[in-house]
Formats: sequence, C-alpha cells, structure tokens
Amino acid sequence: MEVKPGYKQTEVGVIPEEWEAKRFGKFYAEPSRNGVYKSSEYQGRGTRIVNMGEMFGLEFISDQEMSRVSLTPKEVATSGLRDGDLLFGRRSVVPSGAGKCSLVVHPPEPLIFESSIIRARLDPAQANPLFHYYLFASPIGRALMSVIIAGTNVKGIRGSELRELKIPHPPLPEQRAIATALSDVDALLAALDRLIAKQRDLKQAAMQQLLTGQTRLPGFKGEWVVKTLGEVGSFTKGSGVKKDESQSGSIPCIRYGEIYTRHNDYIKDFHSFISARVAATACLLNKGDLLFAGSGETKEDIGKCVAFVDDFDAYAGGDIVILRPQGVDSLFLGYYLNTPSTNRQKASRGQGDAVVHIGSSALAGIKLNFPPLAEQTAIAAVLTDMDAALTALEQRRDKTRALKQGMMQELLTGRTRLPGNAEPQLGASMKSQ
Repeated sequence: MEVKPGYKQTEVGVIPEEWEAKRFGKFYAEPSRNGVYKSSEYQGRGTRIVNMGEMFGLEFISDQEMSRVSLTPKEVATSGLRDGDLLFGRRSVVPSGAGKCSLVVHPPEPLIFESSIIRARLDPAQANPLFHYYLFASPIGRALMSVIIAGTNVKGIRGSELRELKIPHPPLPEQRAIATALSDVDALLAALDRLIAKQRDLKQAAMQQLLTGQTRLPGFKGEWVVKTLGEVGSFTKGSGVKKDESQSGSIPCIRYGEIYTRHNDYIKDFHSFISARVAATACLLNKGDLLFAGSGETKEDIGKCVAFVDDFDAYAGGDIVILRPQGVDSLFLGYYLNTPSTNRQKASRGQGDAVVHIGSSALAGIKLNFPPLAEQTAIAAVLTDMDAALTALEQRRDKTRALKQGMMQELLTGRTRLPGNAEPQLGASMKSQ
C-alpha cells in the first residue's frame, strides 16, 4: 500500500515521519509493578485502594470514595499512587477489563492499588501521561493491547509484555497538544452531564409539584377529583409478536420489554417493526392509549406505563395491558402513572416472586387525583417542554461523544495534526464532525 508523503509504515501502522514506534517501557520512570493483596480481615478500613471495580467505573481516579484496606507504612510507600500514574487491568473475567487503562489525577490522600492491577509511572521528560491514557483508552490502543491479552476464562496481560508493547510516539510537545485537545472535549462532556442531571432533577421536582397539586399553574383553580383507572377508561390486552418477528416488516410495534428499556412516560420512537401478517395477530393501538408492562422482575418496576399519543397505525405485542381512557389527557396520565406514589400502588398489586405480574383488574383499582381536563393538558405541556430541553442536551452530548471518537481516531494516529505541528493541518475528516 502506498504511503503518502510525510508518513511512514511502521509496526504500529502508518504514522507521521516525526513520530516513532517505540516500546512502552522505554518511557518508564521506574519499573512497573503489580499492586498489593490483602485478605478479608484487613479490608474495610485504612488507606483507599483501587480495585478492578473502580477501574471499570472510573477513567480518572482522584478523590472518589472507594474501598479501604489496612496497610503498613512500607506497603503504602511501595504501592502508593501519584498524579500521572497509569493503571492497567492485569486480569479480569470480563474481556474488556484486561489491559483497561485509567489515570490517577491529583489524589488528595494516600491511595494504593490491588494485585489485579499494573502501575506504569512514566518519565515526564519523555512522555505525557494524559496522552498515553487517551491512547490506551481509544480503539487504537485497545487494538494494540489485544496482541498481549491472553487467557480463556480469565483474560489478562503481563507486565513484561506491556513493557515490550510497541506504541506510536509523537514528540512531547505534540503529545501535550493532543492531550489538551481531548481533555477539553472531556470537560465539555462533563459539563453537559451536569446540565443533564440538573435538567432531570428540575423535571422530577416539577412532576412532584404539578402532579400532586402542590403547585398550580397560573389561571387554574378548579377542584381535583379522586378517580380509579377503571372509572376513566376500559382495559384491553396486547397480543402476538414474538421476538423473531419484531423486525419482520415496516409497521411500528411496541413490545413489553421495550417499555422498560426504551421508553419513558410517552412513546417518542419505535424499535420494533412487524409485517402485515404479524400485525394481524397483534393489537392495534388507538391514539391516547396507555400501555402497561404486564410482567417484570420486581414489584417496584411492575406496570411501568407509557402513553401512545400519535395518530397513526401502531401495534402492541403480548404481555402489555392497555388502558383506553375517556375524558382525560393521556399525556398527563403517562407522566402521572410513573410517579413514586402511583408506583407504590402498582407494586402493592403485583403478583409473583421470580416473575411479577399485574393485570387489568389490579390496575383498575389504582386511585389518582385528577385536576380539570384543561389543567391536565397544561401540566402535560410543561413537562413535555422540559423533556424536549432534556432531549436536546442529550443529543448534544451524544454528538460531542461522537466528535471525541473522531478526534481520537485522527489525532492519535497522526492522520490529523494540530496547529503548530507538522503538515498536514486540521483535516477535512475532523472539520466535518
């Protein structure tokens, strides 16, 4: 394969001329080491310790609360972690855990690591730890790491093989520039996650206030009336649609498991599409139907509900209980029927242990406090506006994540060079992200 000018073919692929393919161990400030093992009587007190659970859950390890272990001062000194240390999963029953990389960032108190983890401490005169974290956390680094991952039931890497692993190595200033660019995107992702969490909290607070009548929207003063679900509509059941039929055609369909995993409060999109033949045995939905999951794993989850508010043909599969209300706002009900107080009523009516069921007769007895219809519609409008704002933030976060993946692919291979480094400059593939 022809290599374009300014690049060269190496053991780690095509990289810029200024880059090198070097052994990872060449950049160690001191030999890598495995962590400590302590039996159960030493657990639960003392020094914070990073185990594989933290490795899976944390990319950057700093001040998070984690397990603790009682150690001697010598053990703390020998296995203590510092800012910039790279941690690698040495062995794991989960394949993705073998060689998984995390970075230690300014630990505020003594911190050590356990025996299923390898610590690599780099020489800052040669290697930027943040760059190497991004490299090993990327698909590029995982592909390089796969060469040394071995094992059948338990996957693992050896420190000696990690040391000999060849990796792409830009000049130190370019490592820093790449690390800064990617960390800026991570900072944006963290800010978006905080905004999303705040928006979710605001929505939950609004639901608590508006759906209970604690706060009334301007212009509404009418009395609220207690009614059962059986009084506001009639029940029917979904039918048909096996798992292997869920992608048999182009007609939208809801399956009961999707109510738990794909939908919240009301149906925004579809994930199953059936043929006309399958639809003939399923239940055609009416606009305004409320769909309840008729079975689940726990009483706390049983009967999760979503509203169907669209005006086109769609179908419900088996194990779905359907309420067809009259004279109430279905979208209002979609929100109301998933509040904690209503969920407690559903849980008290669930039947079974290993698999919990709830049917129309149990659901019909659930009591709700209904405001006048116009107020129901107004409350639903407020909550859907909040949902729209939340969805916009989530979409922005997803696009930013995709942008980061594209940046990693470009920057960590040298296909795109940042300003101040060698040509070519910022490439078209990144500009299009």
